[in-house]
Amino acid sequence: MFRACISLRRGQTTVHRRTFVVSHATYSPDVGFIGLGQMGFRMAQNLVKNGKSVIAYDIAPESVNNLVKEGAIAAANPQEVAASKAPVIITMLPSSPHVRSCYLEGEKSLSAGLQPGQLFIDASTIDPAVAREIQAKLAELGATGIDAPVSGGIVGAQNATLTFMVGGTTEGFESAKPVLELMGKNIVYCGAAGNGQVVKIANNLVLGISMIGVSEAMNLGVKLGMDPKVLAGVLNTSTARCWSSDTYNPVPGVIPGVPSSNDYNGGFGVDLMAKDLSLAVGAAHAIKEPLPLGGSALQLYNMLSSKGLGGKDFSSVYKFLSEAAKKE
Repeated sequence: MFRACISLRRGQTTVHRRTFVVSHATYSPDVGFIGLGQMGFRMAQNLVKNGKSVIAYDIAPESVNNLVKEGAIAAANPQEVAASKAPVIITMLPSSPHVRSCYLEGEKSLSAGLQPGQLFIDASTIDPAVAREIQAKLAELGATGIDAPVSGGIVGAQNATLTFMVGGTTEGFESAKPVLELMGKNIVYCGAAGNGQVVKIANNLVLGISMIGVSEAMNLGVKLGMDPKVLAGVLNTSTARCWSSDTYNPVPGVIPGVPSSNDYNGGFGVDLMAKDLSLAVGAAHAIKEPLPLGGSALQLYNMLSSKGLGGKDFSSVYKFLSEAAKKE
């Protein structure tokens, strides 16, 4: 059973967190959603905006309450989300240990409330081996799981233009597609379980490296006297053009609305980028493949984190580079 609350005020209905209990025998939400961080909250918002009834859980009550204000229903834990009998459940969590715990560990986990036939979509970026482990366990319990990590950042999550990279069975992919299309515009089937994660860590390997390259080039140009907007304009119409420059430029004031123009707040954190690069480096090590730029990029993001920038957007590598000389 899950809790919702209705109070009447001046003829309007306001949804709060708790008051009466609704039986799953008479009502089931369309979608369960776990993980309402910078990305997950916006993804869940788009489901609500598209008319889906959503039951949500996050360890931060404020995030859940904010979604409840928009029409969602609050759950007390992952088990309650699964027990709601929502046919589709989406998770968007920080790392492999979080995902394993949410799905498999304890009486409050998703597996404890799992209903046969449910579809579980994990949009987190995690180790491909963990994704395969979880999908195998779900299959044993009579449910279907797919890995569907995303690309597109907060802007993509806000505007429902994300790319989903999906690994799992073709049946799972086809079942998930109508829901994923409410949150993204590119839904790509990558193959068997874990393959979505393989593509994602390869994508973020490129992203992490390219942001460093753009930041170095912009810092050099600015220090040599270039106006950053003019420099960015040339890069964005030349062979250096890339997402890190033309959509998410790391120099404050070049592009409005991105983290660099908001003191590097919001966005995709340095620590999360380091986590994704560590997945790539770990995977490469396991199969003895060289990853020289990836390893160097990971070291730089770890350095940013050690300097107190771990919670800032990963484009703050520009801030770090531009201020490095001042501190010498």
